[in-house]
Amino acid sequence: MKYAFSFLAVIVLILIAWLGSQIPGMQYFFGVAVPYLAVMVFLGGFVYRVIQWSKSPVPFPIQTTCGQAKSLDFVKHDRLESPHTTSEVVARMALEILTFRSLFRNTKSELYDGPKITYESSKWLWLFALIFHYSFLVVVIRHMRMFLNPVPAVIELLNWADSMFEILTPSLYMTTAGLIAGVLFLFIRRLTNRHVRYISLANDYFPLVLIFAIAVTGFLMRHFLRGGIDIVAIKELGVGLVTFHPVISSDIGSIFYIHLFLVSILLVYFPFSKLMHLGGVFLSPTRNMKNNSRQVRHINPWNPDIKVHAYASYEDEFREFMVEANIPVEKELPPEEEAAVDEAPAKAEE
Repeated sequence: MKYAFSFLAVIVLILIAWLGSQIPGMQYFFGVAVPYLAVMVFLGGFVYRVIQWSKSPVPFPIQTTCGQAKSLDFVKHDRLESPHTTSEVVARMALEILTFRSLFRNTKSELYDGPKITYESSKWLWLFALIFHYSFLVVVIRHMRMFLNPVPAVIELLNWADSMFEILTPSLYMTTAGLIAGVLFLFIRRLTNRHVRYISLANDYFPLVLIFAIAVTGFLMRHFLRGGIDIVAIKELGVGLVTFHPVISSDIGSIFYIHLFLVSILLVYFPFSKLMHLGGVFLSPTRNMKNNSRQVRHINPWNPDIKVHAYASYEDEFREFMVEANIPVEKELPPEEEAAVDEAPAKAEE
């Protein structure tokens, strides 16, 4: 039932936007007030989370490695799996962020009769995760044409390349199909994989359902409900939002307000969810630290300043008592002090 709550929540959000946009005067609320509020919450929450993470002290190197650390010159050093310099750390982080390198090597375990456990490749997860994230990135970039006038040539080129196969009329964007396919795979995987389903919570399903609804409403606007919207009015509203002079037209269409409202909800939800791995991946100490513990001493700044009482000073302080108690000492007493110690028992008997 955890995924059912996510579906119900998204359906409620769609109904709120649809019914609210029908009320005279509420178009300004859904088209201007909500997007502005969403962007402010997104930026403020994103910056706050990053600052809080950056303040967390990391006194010791806790990087995850699966390769040979740098040691002797004749021992081959794995520069990516056990980075020793800043450039090696940057290379490792770049591969992780751009190609999901650790996910590519991900394996799944299965228990069979015997009992016998096997470890198998899980490349499908890596492939669809890559498709989903890059499709989402391209969708966001090409949507910038709705907020810029004139539209930069690089965005026009990206928009043309995304629809170059000219499937359907108007042309279907490859990233739209990739985004829908990717989110469907990730959602179905959470349902069918018993291990993932067991640890999944409602907040794991909700962003997937929300992004799916955003992609589907955008697809419907472009291919099936074009007659009910005014693309010129949408462009005018987008440019107006960026220039802080928004203009609302009554001919935009309810489907646009639903799409925009869902995007706004995603922006508000983003900084307070697991989606913040977008910013957190750069601050992960298991990835962004050097493995140089053999060369550099890392001192915990939380340790109190303790004055060390070495054994030599301890013996200097209690040497007489130690000799009197017949406890071996490293440094003998001077003759006069030793004589005084020997005379002490005799005086005590008198």
